[in-house]
Amino acid sequence: MTHHLSVEDVIADLLGQWGHDSYNLLQILIGVQQVFSHVPSAALDLIADKLSLTRANLEGVIGFYSFLHTQPRGLYDLLISDNIVDQMSGSRELAGLLAQRLGVEPGTTREDGVVSLGYTSCTGMGDQGPAALVNNHALTSLTPQRIEQIAGLIEERMPLGEWPQELFAVSENIQRRDLLLDNDLQEGAAIDAVVSRGAEQLLGELEASGLRGRGGAGFRTALKWRFCRDASAAERVVVCNADEGEPGTFKDRVLLQADADRLFEGMTLCAGVIGASRGFLYLRAEYLYLLEDLQQELQRRRDANLLGEAILGQAGFDFDIEIHLGAGAYICGEESALIESLEGKRGIPRIRPPFPVTEGYRGRPTVVNNVETLIAAAMIAANGAEWFRSRGTDDSAGTKLLSISGDCKRPGVYEYPYGVSLETILHDCGAEDVQAVQVAGPAGQCVPPSEFDRSIAFEDLSTGGSIMIFSRQRDLLNVVENFSDFFVHESCGFCTPCRVGTTLLQKRLHKVVSGHATSEDLVMMERLGSLMRESSHCGLGATAANPVLDGMEKFPELFAARLKSTSFEPAFDLDAALEEARQISGRDDAGAHIEGGGI
Repeated sequence: MTHHLSVEDVIADLLGQWGHDSYNLLQILIGVQQVFSHVPSAALDLIADKLSLTRANLEGVIGFYSFLHTQPRGLYDLLISDNIVDQMSGSRELAGLLAQRLGVEPGTTREDGVVSLGYTSCTGMGDQGPAALVNNHALTSLTPQRIEQIAGLIEERMPLGEWPQELFAVSENIQRRDLLLDNDLQEGAAIDAVVSRGAEQLLGELEASGLRGRGGAGFRTALKWRFCRDASAAERVVVCNADEGEPGTFKDRVLLQADADRLFEGMTLCAGVIGASRGFLYLRAEYLYLLEDLQQELQRRRDANLLGEAILGQAGFDFDIEIHLGAGAYICGEESALIESLEGKRGIPRIRPPFPVTEGYRGRPTVVNNVETLIAAAMIAANGAEWFRSRGTDDSAGTKLLSISGDCKRPGVYEYPYGVSLETILHDCGAEDVQAVQVAGPAGQCVPPSEFDRSIAFEDLSTGGSIMIFSRQRDLLNVVENFSDFFVHESCGFCTPCRVGTTLLQKRLHKVVSGHATSEDLVMMERLGSLMRESSHCGLGATAANPVLDGMEKFPELFAARLKSTSFEPAFDLDAALEEARQISGRDDAGAHIEGGGI
């Protein structure tokens, strides 16, 4: 961070870089934060004036994203990953060691302004945790020894660029390869296919391949591209959703690190098919360490005439890609919320219709696909539909990349043909004595051993890629509690069923975990969960109750064992709350107690 620069100079540079465009507000704010460790009040006034926005508008955007702040953070801003898998590997204990060593409480900034310490939901490093971020740069495989080393570097005020690089080492950790990861793509082959064979033929090839979106929803890729291509517009947009925020998911991180060339080829292929001239890679803030290499790859492709004007010498085939950073908001993984964020606003999901394919970024028809989908599309263009159809099932063609973490000997990224059973996956990754498997992250399904013969496929267990494994030594209620806390934190607050429902559900669950719940609380949690599923504005609210509802259905004995009684017990004990007053006054007679004082 460069504090000697004036706010005026920084704002002038950032506005010039981002074209004095209010649609780039989020990127400008991120740039200010990177320089000053927060967004100073003077910067807010300047930006609001230059972009003809209100200060309240800017404050609303900053308040929405967890990585933006209006109060100074430490010179070293440390965030410990609080994903359940990180917790299982000791992240909370390590955070305590770090707090003690540095003399700073979690959630605070030290008085001298040198260091801030806190927690963040998931850094996408579940296969090599415990993990953390320091100034948004990933720290992996933390141990007590590394915590001591990090604390020493901070106390010495060592610049981040001079820290030992092994602290930042991020392994690809690919454990199983199949159709996508075992085959190379000749550079330009997919783009040449659309140039030589035409958009209509390429759409037919994609349709025949059966490719469906790899984010979990499974919408047919060819149909999405066709809808966008057929929409009446002067300009169309391609967006890669690299906001891999579902806890326990990290396979797109590996693809961005190892296969950025194929990703950009897939985006350019999509542009050639739908007639787009502009593309965006929306990169989650936790993957900031990848930004420089991705920028270099984009420039290399421009130099090779694979991006820019007249791609491969084809007049009129003009397309380029910008990278936009997220700022810590899980909801931005939803495509319409992501588009809102791309437009510099709070990432609140849009009411649909209209859908992004007809009215997306700045009102233009927009295709949003994730990293894995776009790479698969490029491979299909080069190798053909039958090549892709050689794996998978009738309804789920091809392969799926899975992020496997938790209680297993070999965590990492595994590529399997669709239709693979959970039983096979557990065997391959070395999982033993398994109590449950969480498929598709907190929003997905918790699968008990009686269902391990189920398969990963759109027609059975659909997933964006997260597989978290829990042995019988784990307390599953702690897992459910972690997921519940996550949804409370990540609710955008737009609709009442999600904003209020997640909090009410969390409080009832805490009551169960602490041993104060009754059967009435379980009934109430079911009612709350059903209400959230039916009336929430977007998919986050509709799935936020899944961990609780799934747990009560699949593992009812865990909840029943924690009940204090099967009759009603008040959530607040008024008589117990008066205990401190009794001790101060020295009274413990009948008049100092409230009989039946629960509410």
